[in-house]
Amino acid sequence: MKAISIALLQRVPLRAVLIDIIALAFIYSIPALSHMLSLPVYLIEPMRLMLIIAMVHSNKTNAYIIALTMPLFSYLVSGHPSVYKTLLISTELVLNVFVFYFIVGRIKHVFVAIFGGIVISKLVYYALKFGFISFALIGGSLVSTPLLIQLFTTLIYSIYLAWLFKRAI
Repeated sequence: MKAISIALLQRVPLRAVLIDIIALAFIYSIPALSHMLSLPVYLIEPMRLMLIIAMVHSNKTNAYIIALTMPLFSYLVSGHPSVYKTLLISTELVLNVFVFYFIVGRIKHVFVAIFGGIVISKLVYYALKFGFISFALIGGSLVSTPLLIQLFTTLIYSIYLAWLFKRAI
């Protein structure tokens, strides 16, 4: 048993574990940060920010783990977002990772891959959200964060990821 534990620990990079811990702590503290700073921190898409950081500073597997667990962790710790919204966000983030690695594997252009990944995952998110609203599974408006802010954060995250990937090559 000890040999299995040591073998597993050797396979898990310390950087990935640290990123996971930081991401979960950040997501856990978002409500407190928003209240303390009197700023709507959710507008910067903190889960996507943590996902981008995982994609740049960790590995593909860890990015998928972050995409799946952050919304679930947030739901389990704070009861927010709702179960359906948690499903929507997890789907969006996992799709974001998939599309990014799919595009970057084909055309090797990181900016296009991450920008495309974010846009495609957002389009799927909004299509699913429309369906969830139509079936009264969730309430609220279709677009809660202004599209201009979403475009701005998408550009910033895409530039950041492309710049750091370029530096790493």
